[in-house]
Amino acid sequence: MLNAALIGVLGAVWFYAMYKLYGGFIERTLVKPNDANPTPANSMKDNIDFVPSAPALLFGHHFSSIAGAGPIVGPILAYSLFGWLPALIWILVGSVFIGAVHDYTALMTSVRSKGVSIAELAQQHVSNAARWIFSVFLWLALVLVIAVFAVLTAQTLAEKPEIVVPTLGLMVLALLFGFFVYRRNLNVWVGTIIGLAGMFGLILIGDFNPIQASFEFWLIFAFLYSFVASVIPVWVLLQPRDYLSMYILVIGIALAFVSLLVLQPEISGPAFIGVSSTQGPIWPILFITVACGAVSGFHSVVSSGTSAKQLRKESDGKIITFGGMLTEGALAMIVILLVSSVLFWDHAPTSDLSGFVFSTLLAEKGANITFGTAMGRAMESLGIPLQYGIAFGILMLNAFILTTLDTCARLTRYIVSESVGKNVPFFNNKYVATAIGLIVAYLITAGNSWRVLWPAFGATNQMIAALSLLVVTAYMFGYKRPTKYTLIPGLFMLATTFGALCYQLIWQYIPSGNYLLAVIAVVLMVLGVVIAVEVYRRMQRAGQVVPPEGGIVLEQG
Repeated sequence: MLNAALIGVLGAVWFYAMYKLYGGFIERTLVKPNDANPTPANSMKDNIDFVPSAPALLFGHHFSSIAGAGPIVGPILAYSLFGWLPALIWILVGSVFIGAVHDYTALMTSVRSKGVSIAELAQQHVSNAARWIFSVFLWLALVLVIAVFAVLTAQTLAEKPEIVVPTLGLMVLALLFGFFVYRRNLNVWVGTIIGLAGMFGLILIGDFNPIQASFEFWLIFAFLYSFVASVIPVWVLLQPRDYLSMYILVIGIALAFVSLLVLQPEISGPAFIGVSSTQGPIWPILFITVACGAVSGFHSVVSSGTSAKQLRKESDGKIITFGGMLTEGALAMIVILLVSSVLFWDHAPTSDLSGFVFSTLLAEKGANITFGTAMGRAMESLGIPLQYGIAFGILMLNAFILTTLDTCARLTRYIVSESVGKNVPFFNNKYVATAIGLIVAYLITAGNSWRVLWPAFGATNQMIAALSLLVVTAYMFGYKRPTKYTLIPGLFMLATTFGALCYQLIWQYIPSGNYLLAVIAVVLMVLGVVIAVEVYRRMQRAGQVVPPEGGIVLEQG
């Protein structure tokens, strides 16, 4: 058996080295940042969406937005289906050579195109047809994420009333942080220390003062919160809340890592399972299951949707996106190491340890409770009581579900405003554009339709990643930049997504009579082919335009 702590140390060295080496190479070769170029945050500053932000604040917002539940839930499911080794290898390799490149280039393409979304970039650098197809792709995917994460938020708050106080209290702390930092010029680090102290105090208060409410109450709360948070200026709540939430996750990663170093646990779970009896073969299913821990199309939506509007200067882009993706990869790695070592695979050696069986926890409690239990058991080695460790682990997950909720709501507004809103002013109203997505998401939860539609989301998410890389490739080709660093990952993800959709269509959807998902799978494949063909045609007719010295300046129109 292998030592989980040793693998964790080697993984941390790998991520740091790749940030410096490969991240630096992509920065020098493809991006070439030039701080003399004003970013949209400065040239279009409105203190609502376009707000120049310090790197620490923007990293917190970006990382919290892209992380969500994905790098925790995805790796846990992948481990349960295929074993820890294939999942770990894909996280280590995919996050560096595909995920981080995808996030970084999407950000900088948007920054040099007035901060528009990836769908709008598809029009500027591919075709109008690609833009509309991409817009539909993104809007539907985001609405489904809102529906699912609202349900997860409501379930967690209803089942774990002790985390209600820290969850709600975090919002109050964020409002105070934003006000004093932006309006009273409080030092960011002083505000951070006060905010973190307040958060840990709230965890203790919540344990002694659990707040009980129904699932339906918390579901309505999640949607109302998402609406308010997504229409107010980013500096008021969204950015400071994401910034403080980021520390919860970073502290959690550090505590988990130190716990592994203290415990020195051996990995007891299976390294390799092979073909999953329920989901299918490693390729392509593993790659759409891990998702955010290695690469996610949702990241390009965040990079081009909110982060590009807040980037203070171009040289900050690498740490925000390339660094953010590798931090997320590190989190996914830690999750794999935790659940495969401190939890028992299918049975406990003694009855008093029966609460720490991975397969039982996942089947009966779900991935969120499974992760919280693993965190709690690991943190006991540091003298932290089990119940506080479990509460902290669940708070980590829940805080990031909320960041994904309000970010998705804001992004659906951008998509509606940039597409339909250009021709119909009514849909350019931020309240209307936001409400449309939230209402549709609520209807999906009310009918429990998300359970039917969710299996198609994993493939849709990775399809977006593939197509985002192809859009960036079309730009690179037109401006005489190297294309293989985005084209090869894009083609790999496109092939993987098609493979997953074909497998699900032939071996799952049709045999089970699930014709709705079968139709969705076919439509996704057709739309993916259309955009890939449009990108190819764009590359065929690309002009001989050479960008000015100093980096990428994207073609307009």
